[in-house]
Amino acid sequence: MEAYLALSQELRLGGAVAEHLINLWEQWLPILQVCEVRGEKISWLVVWLPESVENQVDESWKSSPSEGWLVNSLARFMCASAVQELLPEVEEVHCAPSPRPTQTLREALDKLGVPYKEGAAILSRRYAMVTLYPYLGGCEICHLQNQCPKGQGKGESLSVVLPGYEKTNALP
Repeated sequence: MEAYLALSQELRLGGAVAEHLINLWEQWLPILQVCEVRGEKISWLVVWLPESVENQVDESWKSSPSEGWLVNSLARFMCASAVQELLPEVEEVHCAPSPRPTQTLREALDKLGVPYKEGAAILSRRYAMVTLYPYLGGCEICHLQNQCPKGQGKGESLSVVLPGYEKTNALP
């Protein structure tokens, strides 16, 4: 609950709101998808909620922006929690690095119904995550590093640097 409150930027939840979120959690948990995609040399972890959840969240936004925010946060939190459960290192570095969208990964995600957006390296499902499995590093291996404030040094990087990925500071 503490992690959800932090993500949703709430300090506390009223009883009716908490009960509503618990009901959604119980409704969405059975349809949360978690899958390991295996390539020839590498594997990925894919976690996503189906489009029906996106539609529910959209309806919540229409009825009440504050409810929409909380429900949206719950869907995001469910995906992130599933990843963190399987890859505890992700919680330590506060990020699940995005892999390079190889042809093998693209084809596998298409078959799962979680394709990449056309011409982009982000997934088409709003509540979906893909990362390397097992954990292989943080920012230093992330495909989206150039677009990420954390990866560009504009945020605090808590990543563990793996051997071979160290930054070299050559002096003139």
